Amino acid sequence: MSLQGKAALVTGGGTGVGRATALMLAERGANVAVNYSRSADEAAQTASDIQALGVEGLAIQADVASDAAVVAMVEQTVAAFGRLDIVVNSAGTTFFVDYDDLDGMKDEYWDRILAVNLKGPFFVSRAAAPHLKAGGDGVIVHVSSLAGITGTGSSIAYAASKGALNTITKSLARTLAPEIRVNSVAPGPIDTRWMIGHEGFLQRAIDRSPVNRAATPEDIAAGILLLIENPIVTGEVLVMDSGCGL
Repeated sequence: MSLQGKAALVTGGGTGVGRATALMLAERGANVAVNYSRSADEAAQTASDIQALGVEGLAIQADVASDAAVVAMVEQTVAAFGRLDIVVNSAGTTFFVDYDDLDGMKDEYWDRILAVNLKGPFFVSRAAAPHLKAGGDGVIVHVSSLAGITGTGSSIAYAASKGALNTITKSLARTLAPEIRVNSVAPGPIDTRWMIGHEGFLQRAIDRSPVNRAATPEDIAAGILLLIENPIVTGEVLVMDSGCGL
């Protein structure tokens, strides 16, 4: 699948995996809308960096947990680019809560994690689907997590949200076929700003890794691009965990 002239929307695109993915898409000739919730400066910089690559880039503020905000974001993207071919659901959130601290897994933590990590990708996929279908070869990639497979990670609610996202991936792959392919990547430890203040958590993951390192955002973005560009892959959850799940 050639990305030249395609239009992409990357949620959580101002930082981390989202930013790396947005730039890789732009390098391959796609115009990219960079969604952000709070990281306005980072999203603006990413959009500027996209434009420097000779394609169109814009930053759009929206909380993916709000269906109305998501619908407006998708419409703004289509208005700017005239089409929408690719969606990468990279926006995510968590709270670090020890698994044995059951009382510490507060209701408000559950609500926010599920709203952003689970409902958000569904809202974005639903709003984007008519536009993706119009092109005949639309693609959606969710950024899930190894936590959704192993039940480990930053919190029980986070793992649950990603496990459910893996299920949604398969459901949407059947529902939206054949015009739209839907896949997920499931990273293990990634060295991003999420780990600031949680360096011990990251190091323990690295210690379990056969390759003895965490992923970079660019490592995961390369997997996302693989799922976007390969026309026969759908309904898959690509584990990219530095071997931590072995």
